[in-house]
Amino acid sequence: MAALALRCVGRRCLLARLGPSLSARHVVPMGTTAKEEMARFWDKNTKSNRPLSPHITIYEWSLPMAMSITHRGTGVALSVGVSLFGLAALVLPEQFPHYLAMVKSLSLGPALIYSAKFALAFPLSYHTWNGIRHLAWDMGKGFKIPQVNQSGVLVLVLTLLSSAGLAAM
Repeated sequence: MAALALRCVGRRCLLARLGPSLSARHVVPMGTTAKEEMARFWDKNTKSNRPLSPHITIYEWSLPMAMSITHRGTGVALSVGVSLFGLAALVLPEQFPHYLAMVKSLSLGPALIYSAKFALAFPLSYHTWNGIRHLAWDMGKGFKIPQVNQSGVLVLVLTLLSSAGLAAM
């Protein structure tokens, strides 16, 4: 209540000091309403055919862009996978050798086993090699576009080779 009274007194004092030119009777009405301004804004942007903001469909995909997205995806996948494996180790009633014996008893073909092991090794290998690439970038090395592309290809080659090697074990 006191704040409202103080505000009214302050406003009257200010208007009395500045004169009648600032009274509410002399306020010039706005030329347009906010709704009209928004309509004008959208009409102008619609006619110009420009995208509203950058988004994934307007960019030309490049190797570094795809690798950055994949690095984040493999990081999330590894985090979720390790968490689920740890949770399963806590919750499941038997020890790990029991479940390994169950998988062996399925008599899956070597191609399927190799493919599954490769699928498990790939995210780990990719995330590791790309993480080493990021460490090089943290040291200020390899920022020129040809170097970025070369290191990207090197990461992919090393990932495939190391994933194949791990799957063969």
